[in-house]
Amino acid sequence: MSEASDRRRRIKSIIGGSAGNLVEWYDWYVYSAFTLYFAPSFFPSDDPTAQLLSAAAIFAVGFVMRPVGAWIMGIYADRKGRKAGLTFSVTLMCAGSLLIAVTPGYDRIGIAAPIILLVARLLQGLSVGGEYGASATYLSEMAGKENRGFFSSFQYVTLISGQLIALCVLLGLQATLAPKDLEAWGWRIPFAAGGVLAVAVYYIRRGLAETESFTKAQAAKRDAQAVSSGWALFRDHPRQALTVILLTAGGTLAFYAYSTYMQKFLVNTSGFSREAATEITAAALFIYMLLQPLAGALSDRIGRKPLMVGFGVAGVLFTWLIFRTLETTTSSFVAFLLVLAALVIVTGYTAINAVVKAELFPAHIRALGVALPYALANTVFGGTAEYVALWFKSQHLERGFYIYVTAMIAVSLVVYLRMPDTKHRSLIEED
Repeated sequence: MSEASDRRRRIKSIIGGSAGNLVEWYDWYVYSAFTLYFAPSFFPSDDPTAQLLSAAAIFAVGFVMRPVGAWIMGIYADRKGRKAGLTFSVTLMCAGSLLIAVTPGYDRIGIAAPIILLVARLLQGLSVGGEYGASATYLSEMAGKENRGFFSSFQYVTLISGQLIALCVLLGLQATLAPKDLEAWGWRIPFAAGGVLAVAVYYIRRGLAETESFTKAQAAKRDAQAVSSGWALFRDHPRQALTVILLTAGGTLAFYAYSTYMQKFLVNTSGFSREAATEITAAALFIYMLLQPLAGALSDRIGRKPLMVGFGVAGVLFTWLIFRTLETTTSSFVAFLLVLAALVIVTGYTAINAVVKAELFPAHIRALGVALPYALANTVFGGTAEYVALWFKSQHLERGFYIYVTAMIAVSLVVYLRMPDTKHRSLIEED
């Protein structure tokens, strides 16, 4: 195969993998974006807060399922192939979205309605838990040595894109449908659209090329012990697994603190309106999304370690200052610049975290090695970020959260400083 043909094959495969990742994250975020509208259908109550809490509880259960999905799907992708893992992942997400879209409300089928919603969300949690490892591994292996940081960064581009598209769909439906129609049936539209898109992605992913790294690992059949399993991961690669957990802890906490929690912080602490906070956050997230490939390409030139260390140092130095300044700012533009500054800092982690993890593990256990330790750290630190922040605020110790974020970034910084630069010591062997 000529160099040009090989490059076209790689780019086509990366686009296919990234498109699926976008749909996966769109389907995941649609649930939280439309909770206000579908909660009454599944949880009848005179108290809207009780309805939201019930819907939020199911959202949390889906989050807890992510490590389970990472474990199951990581092993599957290591044993059956990256393409098979990606296809299986999007199948589960499709089933979950379509199930939510077509399930009748509580008034028609009673308690079965929230039970089916729970099952659908469990499927989505399994899916998105497995998607991270399979997608990160596929993009990293398919990218090629010289452009691995650049192409693998599109995982976070599509993650943020999914979040922004879900928000845009909500804004569009709010503008075209009356509130009563949106609550009665309009909320089903985004779930149905996500399910249909997932079907399209299923067929795209079935046509993807398998990575050379996986193919070589399968052909080599080095020994009977080279089998992916949770026990094998922590028995044979404990240092790498712990490294992934610790390098993820500060990064994922910072990401959720600077992105999803920041919108609530701008309202509850800074005093901005919900509309202004949404606009500030969305604008900053859009620019942040565009920064990911630039940072990924930079890592291909100077290495992964300088970017991660840069995030760690800047996060430790400026997290407290950014949150403290946001407490008192009244200017939307100043708030936007501060939120953007926080997201620029965390770009040093998000743009390259997938490829760094993939480069730490041999091919036969790579998908699981990327997925499971990440999912554990993500659930413990990322998934609880908002709860911890709001708990500190409820105790009138809000600035304790700034210290918590800073401290966890410092823990990850120690790991960044001590670990080798995976660009120069990568275990990905496909080229």
